[in-house]
Amino acid sequence: MTLRKIAGLGALLSLVSPGLAMADEVVLNSGDTAWMMTASILVLLMTIPGLALFYAGMVRSKNVLSVMMQCFAITGLISILWVVYGYSIAFDTTGMEQGVVNFNSFVGGLSKAFLSGLSPSSLIGAFPESVFIFFQMTFAIITPALIVGAFAERMKFSAMLIFMAVWFTLVYAPIAHMVWSGNGGLMWDWGVLDFAGGTVVHINAGIAGLVACLVLGKRKGFPTTAMAPHNLGYTLVGAAMLWVGWFGFNAGSAIAANGTAGMAMLVTQIATAAAALGWMGAEWITHGKPSALGIASGVVAGLVAITPAAGTAGPMGAIVIGLSAGVICFFCATSLKRKLGYDDSLDAFGVHGIGGIVGALLTGVFAAPALGGFGTVEDIGAQLFIQFKGVAFTVIYTAVVTFVILKVLDLVMGLRVSEEAETVGLDLSEHNERGYNL
Repeated sequence: MTLRKIAGLGALLSLVSPGLAMADEVVLNSGDTAWMMTASILVLLMTIPGLALFYAGMVRSKNVLSVMMQCFAITGLISILWVVYGYSIAFDTTGMEQGVVNFNSFVGGLSKAFLSGLSPSSLIGAFPESVFIFFQMTFAIITPALIVGAFAERMKFSAMLIFMAVWFTLVYAPIAHMVWSGNGGLMWDWGVLDFAGGTVVHINAGIAGLVACLVLGKRKGFPTTAMAPHNLGYTLVGAAMLWVGWFGFNAGSAIAANGTAGMAMLVTQIATAAAALGWMGAEWITHGKPSALGIASGVVAGLVAITPAAGTAGPMGAIVIGLSAGVICFFCATSLKRKLGYDDSLDAFGVHGIGGIVGALLTGVFAAPALGGFGTVEDIGAQLFIQFKGVAFTVIYTAVVTFVILKVLDLVMGLRVSEEAETVGLDLSEHNERGYNL
């Protein structure tokens, strides 16, 4: 969600950082404000109902309500945690200094806890800080919600809530701070390019999902028992909502209604279309027929991959990024998963983790003006190394912390529902409801 072509988010945040008065020259722009409010609503739409429907259609009918419930509960939980301390941990710039690595390079302070100091007149750039808080809240909501797809149909609801609260605190908020908080942030100072969340959202969630599905173990009967999606109509509707909502995700990350937002919107559409065709083509060649689930998955893979590059890639770069993500994610979510035998229920890792990695690395290539990009990359090899370093750090940090959180919770309260509850389905065993009453 950052872009180094202008002052950047770090500079915007300096306008409201503790101890600094609001800059007199900053004036509210009604156009930017209206766009950012719209973008924020579009991103919220991605989780509820977009992701909720996307995931609900892919599980068995006895678990349809459970994944929807998880998405809704996460939306409520993270909204409150974001207000209490999440926004402060992610975006408080106290103690940060460019080129200096200290504690605040990894995590923000608590001077903005409970949104201290916020008023209707507080501005971030040319729009209200309250709108920025809400916009970033929607990113914080969807990231843990994405993880649900990896452990669907087998995790206790109570354990899921506690895991998400701790994971948000120890993983999401610090990674967001390191990448997006501005000068003095660890990965910001490295020069990692992540316009709208390839690292912060998708690699983060994908790796956490992979660790979660490994720690919890396979679903009862996997892979010998058929576990076909019960309603692909839900999944296609959810994918369509994700596609539309993603314009708020990417174009909104320009933090203004400007040319960068317009280009981000265009390349998002191009990359998504290319990925959908890439996945469909790879599936057609490999399996003999294209599927609705395949094209929906390809759409999401393209949206994921273009996310870090949306502010710097040009249209032709977007085609390459999208096609690459569609084909690579297809093979990782099918052949690789079967070969390694892990039960990533709804391919959170195969689509978000792998797609995020592909997009993050190719951002370093197609941000170069020499390849039609709009970034400031002159040495592609050097930027590729920076991108790789950011990816590697995120993968290792997220994997280790997620593993520790899950293991501790498993010892304290247990993560997985009983075998009987899993057989009955989580709708009844966890919520005493049925998705369908005939």
